[in-house]
Amino acid sequence: MSSQALETGGTSATFHLAEEEDHDHGGNGATILGFWIYLMSDALIFASLFAMFGVVSTSYAGGPVPREVFDLKLVALNTALLLASSITFGQAMPYMEAGRVGPTRLWLAITGLLGLGFVGVELFEFSHLIAEGAGPQRSAFLSAFFTLVGTHGAHVTVGLIWIGTMLAQLGKHGLSLAMKRRLMCLSMFWHFLDIIWIGVFTFVYLYGVIR
Repeated sequence: MSSQALETGGTSATFHLAEEEDHDHGGNGATILGFWIYLMSDALIFASLFAMFGVVSTSYAGGPVPREVFDLKLVALNTALLLASSITFGQAMPYMEAGRVGPTRLWLAITGLLGLGFVGVELFEFSHLIAEGAGPQRSAFLSAFFTLVGTHGAHVTVGLIWIGTMLAQLGKHGLSLAMKRRLMCLSMFWHFLDIIWIGVFTFVYLYGVIR
């Protein structure tokens, strides 16, 4: 084969590789942008739920008030679990960037366990309140509380399913560009839930008890 043919073939291969990289980067950007749009729409949902809670947060209908039903020690434990899970997720990201599957899966699994602990504590709190006669049907305040906190808990549950799926896919496919893109979206989703919970802890629990 002539040197000219070799040069032509090499140039063609380089061109196709660059074309594939540009395609990957474009897809990555479009996916991240689309996910940001989703998060903004989700933020509007939570903003509406916060607004609803603010309107009816003093409508007790003769039922219990926040200081009578909220256990701040239990809520503080739950907050610590979710904050810790955000930190452990952050620990996974440098390993993801370095292409190290094992440590990425390890930190992701720890994040999932902490998230499971969070959901478990929340379910315990809900069951305890219902057993004490402070269910969502008791008053507008409790109905708004269960709706807001329950919606957040449902999101965390979806995040846990996503984490489990990613753990399985990482074991099968490794850290491809597509997998890194999915992990980036999952990271944004998980940290978003952390931010929402800080608002719930401050506005619903803490302010409700000291008011």
